[in-house]
Amino acid sequence: MLPPLCPKCGRPQASGILCPSCCQSQSAIDGIRSPFRFAEVIRKAIHQLKYRNLKAISPCLAELLADYLEANPLPGEAIIPVPLHPRRLRERGYNQSSLLAQELGKLTKLPVIEDCLIRVKEAQPQVRTATVEERRKNVIDAFMCQNEKVNGKQIILIDDVCTSEATLEYCASALKSKGAASVWGLTLARETYK
Repeated sequence: MLPPLCPKCGRPQASGILCPSCCQSQSAIDGIRSPFRFAEVIRKAIHQLKYRNLKAISPCLAELLADYLEANPLPGEAIIPVPLHPRRLRERGYNQSSLLAQELGKLTKLPVIEDCLIRVKEAQPQVRTATVEERRKNVIDAFMCQNEKVNGKQIILIDDVCTSEATLEYCASALKSKGAASVWGLTLARETYK
């Protein structure tokens, strides 16, 4: 998404200063960036990756993320994908965020840490929730950082889409509970409502 943006949540903000929502809230996530709006071609590409088993598209999508990072650097020493609950992972057979993270790691030469952030609470998919408040409630206590691998590190947290920011927020909180120095969310696309 093109500037001016809120420097924290990354949503379009005409003034380029903190948006009203970010001014009012305390947040564990240091910032969120998304190169695209969740619409048209990018929406179709993400759906193909996520729901149609088109894993072969992940290198192309990761390249878009790498290009964005090159033009808009974020503080990062390691990449962590947003995890799926083990049951959902078995059903789908892969984690689309993990595929993106692995490909992005190759392109940026940043290590990918997959064995520290886990999803401990199974909830309905965020796409099935109707409101921002439901999305937030859906992921409360859903994530846990199970070791100290992030201690003192600047983390780039990868997901496919940011809608309400709740998933990224609770992941960041779990990572910071184990000493992550900073956590920036990077998603391919985002919904524009808050």
